[in-house]
This record gives sequence, C-alpha cells and structure tokens, in this order.
Amino acid sequence: MARSPAGAWAVLGALLWGCGLTLHGGMLYPRESASRERKELDGLWSFRADFSDNRHQGFEQQWYQSPLRESGPTLDMPVPSSFNDVGQDGQLRSFVGWVWYEREATLPQRWTQDLSTRVVLRIGSAHYYAIVWVNGVHVAEHKGGHLPFEVDISKLVQSGPLSSCRITIAINNTLTPYTLPPGTILYKTDTSKYPKGYFVQNTNFDFFNYAGLHRPVLLYTTPTIYIDDITITTNLDQNTGLVNYQIFIQGSEHFQLEVSLLDKEGKVVAQGLGCQGQLQVPSAHLWWPYLMHEHPAYLYLLEVRLTAQTAAGSMSDFYTLPVGIRTVAVTESQFLINGKPFYFHGVNKHEDADIRGRGFDWPLLVKDFNLLHWLGANSFRTSHYPYAEEVLQLCDRYGIVVIDESPGVGIMLEQSYSNVSLQHHLEVMGELVRRDKNHPAVVMWSVANEPTSFLKPAAYYFKTLIAHTKALDPSRPVTFVTNSNYEVDLGDPPLMFSEEYQKGLLEQYHLVLDQKRKEYVVGELIWNFADFMTDQSPLRVIGNKKGIFTRQRQPKSAAFLLRQRYWKLANETRYHRSTVKSQCMGKNPFIC
Repeated sequence: MARSPAGAWAVLGALLWGCGLTLHGGMLYPRESASRERKELDGLWSFRADFSDNRHQGFEQQWYQSPLRESGPTLDMPVPSSFNDVGQDGQLRSFVGWVWYEREATLPQRWTQDLSTRVVLRIGSAHYYAIVWVNGVHVAEHKGGHLPFEVDISKLVQSGPLSSCRITIAINNTLTPYTLPPGTILYKTDTSKYPKGYFVQNTNFDFFNYAGLHRPVLLYTTPTIYIDDITITTNLDQNTGLVNYQIFIQGSEHFQLEVSLLDKEGKVVAQGLGCQGQLQVPSAHLWWPYLMHEHPAYLYLLEVRLTAQTAAGSMSDFYTLPVGIRTVAVTESQFLINGKPFYFHGVNKHEDADIRGRGFDWPLLVKDFNLLHWLGANSFRTSHYPYAEEVLQLCDRYGIVVIDESPGVGIMLEQSYSNVSLQHHLEVMGELVRRDKNHPAVVMWSVANEPTSFLKPAAYYFKTLIAHTKALDPSRPVTFVTNSNYEVDLGDPPLMFSEEYQKGLLEQYHLVLDQKRKEYVVGELIWNFADFMTDQSPLRVIGNKKGIFTRQRQPKSAAFLLRQRYWKLANETRYHRSTVKSQCMGKNPFIC
C-alpha cells in the first residue's frame, strides 16, 4: 500500500468538521404516507478508489465538482454492499483510504417545484467517515459507520428547478486510536521486504473491516412543517397498557396534533391530542417474546396527524409508528419482561456474507430469521455494532429480543480512552438510542465488547458512558461484554476447533449453565451464529469458523445440539402451553 492517508485525513477532517448541514433532530425511519414519499437509490453506483500515494487526489482534483467518469475510469459498484469482495482486484479488497461513490438521481417534478415540499437525502450506513456533495456542493459529513445520517437538500434541488441531482459520497475506512472501533496504521519500514511507504491497518477485533455504502441510500420528502421525532415508552397498570408519547415538530410553533392508537384489526383503541400525553389501553395485548406466549410480538400502530395553517393554506403531515406495549426490569437473579422471568436462549451474530460483505440483503436477512426459528432461538446480540433498522423491524414483528450493541469493540489502547474517544463514543450512543429507542424488541444497550477495562482510565470512561446512556434511556438496562480467562478446559475435548470440538465444548457449557441458571444466569447467547470473514492469518484461514452455521448458512453438528437444547428450554420456560412445537405453520413462522 502507499503512504497512509491517516494524517492527511485528520487535517482535512478538522478543516471540514462542522461545515456540514447534517440534521441533529430526530431519526425516524422514512415511511411513506399521505404526506411523505421515498425514492430508493439502491443499485449500481459509479465507484473509484483513490490509489494515489497520499490518497488525496480526489480532493486535490475536486472529483465532486463534475461527473466522476470525467476524471478517470470508474467501476460499477452495487449499493448496498461492501466494496471489498465485489471485484477481482486484490488491492481493492484490502484498500485503506478514500473511495468515491456517485449516482445521478432523477427527481419527480413536484419535488423540485413545490416549495412546501422538503427533500431529504438519507444514507443508511457509510463506513467509516463520509463526506457528501449534491451537484458539487458540500452538504454533510458523518463520522462512524453502522448508523444513519441525513441532510435537507431542498434548496439545492429547488433552485432551478432541476430534473435530477448528482450525489457524490467520499468514504474513508481508516481506523485510528480515536475511531469506533479503533485501529492503528502500521508502517512497514524494511525496504528489503516492502515497497516505500507500505502500511497496513491493524485492528484488535476478530472480523474483517468491510467498508462502503452498507445500507440503503434514499431520498424522501416531508412537508416543510413536519413531524421530526417521536419517543414512546410503555408501562402497565394491571391489565391497562400505558403508552406515553412525546412528539417533536419542526417548521412552525403553531399546529395541531392528533394521535390515535390502532390495534391489528385497524380499530382505534385510544386517542390523544398535543405533543405529549398518555394513551390508556384497557385489556391491552402485550408485546411478548417468541416462545414466551402463544401470541407473541403484538404490535399496535400509532398514527400521528399534524395540521398547520400557513399563508398558502392548510398543511398536513402523517406518520405511523409500530408500538409494542411491554416492560423490562432486572432483579438480582432474573431478567423480567412484562413482569415474567425471561431466559435468553439465542446467538451472537454478524452482518456478514459472501460477496456482499456487510451489505444489507433482504433474502439473507429472511433466511437468518428462518434459521433462528428453526433453532428455537428467542434473542441475539448485535455483535459488534448496530445492525440495519430493517433487522430490528423484523425482531419487533417476530418477537426476537435484542441486545443492541455499539461499535465499541477492540478498545485496547490507553489512547482509546482519551477525551476525544469518549466524546465520540457518547455521540455514537446518542445516535444509537435516537434510532432504536422505540423498538420493543430492544431490551438492553451494550456500550462495548471486551475492552481493556482494567486500565486506569477505563473507570472514568465507562462510568461516564454508562451514565450518559442511562440518562438517554432510563427504561432499559445498560451493559458491556467482558471476557474472563479460564485456565483449562476440563472437559478434555479434541485439541483442534473441529465440529466435534465445538459440540463437545457446548455440552460442557450446558452442564454448567443448567446449574447456574437456577441461581443467577439469565441467558445464553452462542458465539457465533454463522462463520464470518476476518483478516487472513495462520489462525484465521478464510475467516472465523466458530459459527454453528457455515457462512452459507448450512448447519453444523453444533446447530442440531443447540436446536435440541433451545426447544427444551422453550418447553421448560413457556407458561401458556405445556409443549412447544418446533415447527409452526402459517404466514408468520414465529407464531405457533
């Protein structure tokens, strides 16, 4: 590789930081309604990696000022996907630095001519640091992958008006001690082995650092007076469900709000007025986890209607939000959902697959949920970063409980506990809670995975981080994953990590778990759901093979062992029926 972009990127980032117009309000999922439209920009984008020595040629030549094809050759790059495994270029697979994406988007005429329409560009995930231009104008920046960001581009597309707009996104995947996850750039100075300026990206996490536009990119519209954010919390008063709502409006201080809660049959069960209030639902249907109730994952629909009077006449905005009524509590020895003990039996996962890397893919997602159902799993952790919003929507729909984890993995160096790192980590938790706060499936926040929490600065770092997250959302517990050292495996399993070893290891774990769950253990999430890609090394030949399924989602011996155990646990802990069937019929496989 050529000389590191890290230093130049830091200077550029400092110069550009704060110049973007990134929205700092709500982050509601863009849903179509009578007042809102959306236009998907998935598909083939023009793409180029900046292989110049300083990785800076794109900025020096201002590639964003004209179509990317005019400044040199481009590749077709599918979005969403990671760029690493799509082509046949080994340099691109391990590339570190700036890559450039571009897409021309045709705009409906009403979007460009109706000044009461607000046009927003939303990027679901750009890993890691992203800068965005529209028609050559710098509009936004975002630091960190895995979470969405968006920007109002109305003035740009309505100053003409234009029939199309050119969207350019530059992404840098360099990880430093201050990013999340952190990493370092290691220069290879032995010129007898490496070319001048050669460097590698070092990380302290065991998965491949895929990069690119990993999730959908889209345009959507709202009126200029619009519903910006909704916060829902729920509680129970005997059989009455309590839905507390808070709604934030942008564009005017003079408006009327009507709120309705509808059941699955579309019947209005509660109504309210104004930005804040409580809806009371007699004989409420509760949101229960899969296998904990014969009717799991019951979702109501919250309909919010905004009306406002303007000089041009009446303006309306409509937004609908699925709502699950449920409570979460923790005692000294139990995890409670709706006041009943809940035992986690599930998996840790990765967003990872052949060719697409970490790119969002509906067929793969549905396959994974079908495997969770087959396995008898009721939960998973989003190791080691927030997953796509669509994943959590399916969890809400199917009753799969989620431990929602930040990208705080590989925090090993003392530098990574600096105030700069802490400030970024606080911002990431704010973005994560803002995005996922209304999902009933999310029952816990995880701020980090296996950090060096024994280092002296870690105490202040994590106390501050956990307190901040609890202040953002007092309704859920906050945790982080730690690792402990065990001396030897007393089960005397085979010496290599084979299928036999994995099965034998699990059998030994299950003996211990069956004892400890009588005392204080509240769940077990297997590492890992499926094999996943890592950097190549003698210990990692074509990835990590600790999955109970292969990377292509074929079951190993351990999957059958775990399936037997999880269905046994389901039969023991479910209180509405004495026996749970391992295969369920009907449109929704998660409803038995």
